[in-house]
Amino acid sequence: MPLEFAHRYVPGRTADAPVLLLLHGTGGDENDLLPLGVTLAPGAACLSPRGKVLEQGMPRFFRRLAEGVFDVPDLIERTRELAEFVRAAAVEYRFDPAAVFAVGYSNGANIAASLLLLHPGVLRGAVLFRSMVPLVPPSRPALEGVPVFVAAGRRDPIVPFPLTQQLADLLEDAGAEVTVHVEPAGHELTDGDVAAAREWLTPRLRRAAPADRRA
Repeated sequence: MPLEFAHRYVPGRTADAPVLLLLHGTGGDENDLLPLGVTLAPGAACLSPRGKVLEQGMPRFFRRLAEGVFDVPDLIERTRELAEFVRAAAVEYRFDPAAVFAVGYSNGANIAASLLLLHPGVLRGAVLFRSMVPLVPPSRPALEGVPVFVAAGRRDPIVPFPLTQQLADLLEDAGAEVTVHVEPAGHELTDGDVAAAREWLTPRLRRAAPADRRA
């Protein structure tokens, strides 16, 4: 299957290293979150696609009708494309498809949440910065035990905290193990977000190692 997203792939330090699927915000590209990936998980492989939708020339992962109002049919189709991309990349780059953690910011976090809700099993877990409910799935996904870190800004004018809490509640209702982190900040990513996400992610990446999954 061809890899239909422009992307960067940085191999891990070892052949069985965990893989971070890095998903940028509106106006970003496949290079934006690579430094964040290195900070969060030194030695992990990084798979970083560029969103295929353009909004006034700015890449996004799916269309929206207005700020906070998503084109749901497009979101469903783009989420399917992204799930297929991850599976194809696992074959192309020879990494374990069961070891993929998403790290998304804003629009990228929203499509990562959509991946969890519509295609459970594609992601081992996720770090979602400044995210909201992308859509309500037609049936309850099976997310039992899937770890998800959700980081919100208390003063975020784009994604107010109650909207992030709604996403956390939706994921928890599906069985995910959700940790909510709140920064005294707006929509921008802070050092506190990154430090908390790294502390949360490190032990969970260890649990995702092949030897641990066989135990």
